[in-house]
Amino acid sequence: MPDALPSGRPEVTERSLVRRVMARVVSVTGTVLVIGALLAFLFLAVGPRFLGYQTATMLTGSMAPSIVPGDVVVTTQQPVAGVQVGDVISYHIPVEDHRVETHRVIEVITNDDGTTAVRTKGDANEAVDPWIATLDGNYVYEQAFTIPGIGEVIRTLRTPIVSTVLVYGVPAVLVVGLLTMIWGRPAMDTADAAGHVAGAPEVR
Repeated sequence: MPDALPSGRPEVTERSLVRRVMARVVSVTGTVLVIGALLAFLFLAVGPRFLGYQTATMLTGSMAPSIVPGDVVVTTQQPVAGVQVGDVISYHIPVEDHRVETHRVIEVITNDDGTTAVRTKGDANEAVDPWIATLDGNYVYEQAFTIPGIGEVIRTLRTPIVSTVLVYGVPAVLVVGLLTMIWGRPAMDTADAAGHVAGAPEVR
């Protein structure tokens, strides 16, 4: 009958297993956060600069139900000459603060000087927008697709508390995970060595 294993070995091994599991969870969580942040940065900051598209977070319900608050509208450049009734475009309104509006074209007008102007309306609005907007330049940004809900995530990421967590918390999590992995390995090796030194036979 084989000799009993040293009483300390199972406890040490169990602690080592817990450390390894914790290290793996921390590592995976940190990796997911870093990859997510990197993809968001590439999509929101790098992509528009090099691929020519733009992104805008919808703040109102004027285009519901197709675009609701919190959705991100991705627009791409299209020739002004190709603008048609029914297109959803992003443009600077010609009044007040000249903010960017994303509404549907309901009328296309050719001005006397050959430029193109449009009248627009939000799908959920009863009234037509109270202006006629001339589209400057040769291109206008037209809706390509919409990403539901991601705008709320972006706005949350930009809040001071979350930004602080991302700047300081994620690196801390990665460091803790690395230290946990380093700390956990010797304990397992020590447990194995202790078993052999004590002369514990192998049970097959």
